[in-house]
Amino acid sequence: MSRISVRGLAVASATAVTTVGAVVGVASGNTESSNSNDLEATASDATLLADIPAGEQAQVQTTSVAQQADAQATAADSAAKTSAAEAARVQAAKNAVAKQKAAKQAEADRKAAAKEAAEKKEKEKKERLENKASRSSSRDASDFAPQSSYTVAQVQAMARQMVPAGQFQCFSNIVNHESTWNYRATNASSGAYGLVQALPGSKMASAGADWRTNPATQIKWGLNYMNERYGSPCGAWDFWQANHWY
Repeated sequence: MSRISVRGLAVASATAVTTVGAVVGVASGNTESSNSNDLEATASDATLLADIPAGEQAQVQTTSVAQQADAQATAADSAAKTSAAEAARVQAAKNAVAKQKAAKQAEADRKAAAKEAAEKKEKEKKERLENKASRSSSRDASDFAPQSSYTVAQVQAMARQMVPAGQFQCFSNIVNHESTWNYRATNASSGAYGLVQALPGSKMASAGADWRTNPATQIKWGLNYMNERYGSPCGAWDFWQANHWY
C-alpha cells in the first residue's frame, strides 16, 4: 500500500525553498554554504507523525467531525438537563407556595364554618329557651270558654295569647296562607281542615275532642306540630316559603 511520509513532504518542501534561495544567492553574488545548513535544520525540525494510509484519510476526517458532533450533542444535552432541572425547581417552588395558600384558605374556611355553626347553634338554643319561657307564660286552649262561633279577630286574639310573642308573626303567616283564619276551612280536594289545615283534620283530636269547632284547640295542635317538626313556627314558616307547604 502506498504511504505518504510527512517527513518526506517537509524535507521536499524545505529543499525546494533552499534551491530557490540558492539561485537568488547566486544572482546576488552570495554563495555562502549556509543554505545547506538551513535545509538540514528544516528537515530535522519537521514534526514526525504516524503515517496515515492514503485511503483512510477521508475516514479520519469523518471520525473527527463525528466526535465534534458528539461533543456538541453532549454539551447540548447537559444544558437541556440543567435548564429542565431549573424549571422543575422553579415549578416546585410555585407549587409549594400555592399549596401553602390553599392550606391557609382551607383553614380559614374551616374556622368560618365552625364559627357559623356555633352561632347558629347558640341562636337555636336561645330561641328554644325563649319559646319555653313564653310557653310557660302562654295560655292553653282550656283557658278559653267554648263559644258557638268566633270572629277572625277573636281567633287572632286567642292565638296571640297562646303563641309565643317572638313566633306569632310566623304562625300568623302560615295561617293566613292556609285558611285566612277560618277555623272551619275545608280543602275540597285533600280534606285538610281548620286554621292550620291539618291532614286529615282528625289529627287535631290529640289536642281536644272539639277540634272541629274550637279554634283554640286547633291553635294548640298547630303550635305543637310546628314545634315538634320544625323547632318553632318560624322554622315552619321558613320551610313553607321554600316549598309552599309544611
